[in-house]
Amino acid sequence: MGQSNINKGDLLRIIVAKYGVVIALGIVIALFGIITPNFMSVGNFTNILRSISVITVLSLGLTVALAAGAFNLAVTGIAGFAGALSAGLMVWNQLSAITSSVIALIVGMLMGAAIGLFVIYFRVDDLLASLGAMYIAQGMTLTYTGGLNIYSNMIKPSPGGGFTTAPGRISDGFIFMGQGMVGVIPMPVIIMFIVIVLVHIFLNNTKWGRNIYSVGSNPEAAYLAGIPVNGYKIFAYSLSGILAAFAGILLVARLGSAQIAESQALLLDCVAASYIGFSFLGQGKPNAFGTFIGAALMGIMVNGLSMLGVSYTTQDIFKGIILLLSLAISRLSQK
Repeated sequence: MGQSNINKGDLLRIIVAKYGVVIALGIVIALFGIITPNFMSVGNFTNILRSISVITVLSLGLTVALAAGAFNLAVTGIAGFAGALSAGLMVWNQLSAITSSVIALIVGMLMGAAIGLFVIYFRVDDLLASLGAMYIAQGMTLTYTGGLNIYSNMIKPSPGGGFTTAPGRISDGFIFMGQGMVGVIPMPVIIMFIVIVLVHIFLNNTKWGRNIYSVGSNPEAAYLAGIPVNGYKIFAYSLSGILAAFAGILLVARLGSAQIAESQALLLDCVAASYIGFSFLGQGKPNAFGTFIGAALMGIMVNGLSMLGVSYTTQDIFKGIILLLSLAISRLSQK
């Protein structure tokens, strides 16, 4: 009899560990579908996917760092500066959208690599190092923009006194990336899924991705196997910076302007989505599709609570509960 109970308990633990987040997602959708009239509409789900597109890409930047056993808290700071830089280069310097975006991506990569170098060669805790880098990035954003939001043909103070109109504008093609539609599908949703698939393939189907996982799971074993552990950590930080910068660019395209404080509010959601993803299908490790499920769970929760009239501040309580439950499920999946 005792053996039978143990087996049932083990089975329940396995089910929760492997499918807990998916079950939770289904329950949340079902509950909101029952109590909220328009929640199950195609238009609402389209809006949810559009709303989580930026946070998903940003969370994937953190996910790549976590896969290498690192923690890049500066992803929101990098996103903010890269977004402001791409907009500024178009509006103030009249560079093309492609040139501005490439420069912003390179800057994001360099910022990520700099954090990795600092963590490795000065042996500073990655949480503290990335926290410092986040503040530096936020300061760089405020310094570069002068504390102003950047938009097409904006009016800004002139160095010689008075005001002047910026000569450039954020191009329509750039804005299409964040606001356009392909048929009935929003362009940012398409971009989000492309990035998810690319990150998944990279981490699971390439030598570099598998080595990143090896470094993150057991750096000593990876070193003994001939994998350059420090090099791969810097590589992961660099990729994290690129993804964060791309998220910042996508955010500017969605808003049609660079709102300098917008990305800072995404940090907790980004961390939550990445860690919720650990428990997806019992993987117990950072993964691209799990991060998407985490972002979707958070987005659906916010959308449903907003429809019910729950205040923004109260929604954070539910976000915290979801994160704690997901972390508990993740621990089960690792046992």
